[in-house]
Amino acid sequence: MNWQFSNDAPIYAQLIRQIRAGIVSGAFSPGERLPSVRDLAMEAGVNPNTMQRALTELERDGLVYSQRTAGRFVTEDTEMIRTAKEELAHRQIKGFLTAMLRLGYEKAEILSLVDRENVGEELEYGDSGM
Repeated sequence: MNWQFSNDAPIYAQLIRQIRAGIVSGAFSPGERLPSVRDLAMEAGVNPNTMQRALTELERDGLVYSQRTAGRFVTEDTEMIRTAKEELAHRQIKGFLTAMLRLGYEKAEILSLVDRENVGEELEYGDSGM
């Protein structure tokens, strides 16, 4: 994963968002064994306790589960993953619409702008903000 952090939220919350995005986007497949806490923490450049906190929260949400001696795995529940993906999409859309409304755009103008951008043809996935 390409870990990116900012000062706008606690690191563990950003880890949760990034791992969740990895799960819903398919970067982590259903049933896939995740790297160890220590390995993920080293890769992300964070304290293992911070990574542990993030993974514990993802377990609580049901996107990740633990097997005592085998490690952590991504849920195999594809419906749960689809629901998480839809929730992320709704948050992204709501954030976009809020920002556009603050700029003074009305609904019809926003739709026109989106239509003009040929959504789907020129999207740059690196700018997804997830």
